[in-house]
Amino acid sequence: MPTKSALPSLRTLLLIDAATCAALGLVLDLGAAPIAALTGLPAGLLLYAGLALLPIAAFLALIALRPTLQPIGGRLAIAGNAAWIAASLALLASGWGAPNGLGVTFVLIQALAVAGLTLLELAALRRSAPRPQTA
Repeated sequence: MPTKSALPSLRTLLLIDAATCAALGLVLDLGAAPIAALTGLPAGLLLYAGLALLPIAAFLALIALRPTLQPIGGRLAIAGNAAWIAASLALLASGWGAPNGLGVTFVLIQALAVAGLTLLELAALRRSAPRPQTA
């Protein structure tokens, strides 16, 4: 994990989260059929996952661009990311859609990327929390 001084701000991480959600959402929406053919994942799942990512991206950007970044926004982003990771792993555990090796790899890589970003967001949120006063 990066040192505290090397860790990007929570605002920066939320903007990165928003940008990656928007990018993956567009890729999934525009390429659902070819990605499905390559991965064995259902095209409908890819399309709807992509559609779900677009308002999530907008929400994350809204949180990040507020004049005062509220800790609840960071916690909501972290919780949403945790739910995405859990859903990704549940998809693989269920065997739904019969993903091939490339499909399993695709789901695992994006889940690991989200997990890494989530850990960074959690560290930045903890760093930005007010410290208790000592007497």
